[in-house]
Amino acid sequence: MILTHYKLYPPAMSSASDRQHATQGVLYTFVAFVIWGLFPLYWKPLHQVPALQILCHRIVWSALFVAGILLVRKQWAWLPAAVKDPRKLGIFALSSLLLSMNWGIYIWAVNQGRVVEASLGYFINPLVNVLLGRLFLSERLTLPQSLAVGLATLGVAWITFSAGALPWVALSLAATFGFYGLLRKKAPLASLEGLALETFLMAPLALAALLMFEGRGDGAYGHISSLLDGLLMGAGVVTAIPLLLFASGARRLKLATVGLIQYVGPSIQLGLGVLLFGEPFDSARLAGFALIWTALVLYSAAGFWQMRAARGASAA
Repeated sequence: MILTHYKLYPPAMSSASDRQHATQGVLYTFVAFVIWGLFPLYWKPLHQVPALQILCHRIVWSALFVAGILLVRKQWAWLPAAVKDPRKLGIFALSSLLLSMNWGIYIWAVNQGRVVEASLGYFINPLVNVLLGRLFLSERLTLPQSLAVGLATLGVAWITFSAGALPWVALSLAATFGFYGLLRKKAPLASLEGLALETFLMAPLALAALLMFEGRGDGAYGHISSLLDGLLMGAGVVTAIPLLLFASGARRLKLATVGLIQYVGPSIQLGLGVLLFGEPFDSARLAGFALIWTALVLYSAAGFWQMRAARGASAA
């Protein structure tokens, strides 16, 4: 789901230490994607709050939470250099806008009963990343990657044809996150620092919006229930924790391993949408998803084959 945002270089270690770190990496990464998969359960109880307000709370409380972590860890040395770099600041301003759009669309989709369509966006996200790499970074596509992108395109086209409407939620989520990852390649920062800078840039606008909502009398915080207030405040914690788990776990694993684990998140979302929330999943939609799942199997198999080939070449 977010593999394009990180450089993963597993350190060379002894075999016993390597196995221990790999086990920890799988655990941390798996838990991160499980949390992301369970996100609909967190946003659903907030359905009475407009998605824009939830988004603003998520940004403000995320900024406060990561600022607290940075304060405790005394990890501020990176900030002056980032702020003084106009190019990096501009890239992160745009990436924070894309990230906010992604968060907002997802929250809206969950509370509009479109969890299944949102899960589709995260299923196709890795293939969108491959396509963006070809278009903007001149990365060459292998034959399996080209076939995977083609199958995913057929799947989306079939879902569009059978439903009579473009799955814009899925495409918007995949596109915003894909372009977000593309920008982060241009100005990389570690997970915590990157999230901090993005939320710091958006927090003043989000706070101003919340004050505007409060001033005109339709603010939700402090006016409905203490449970709802707690959920709004907790949005920052549930945003940052899986990102930190992912960053910690991914450093211990090979990219191909993380690539397989990432499908846990949308799979859980799909299950919640169909089994818990009762969203429609008829045979026509199943056929479209089947094409996309086939594309993902092909894409993942090609990645493992490349990894084994590279390992064999280095051992020769």
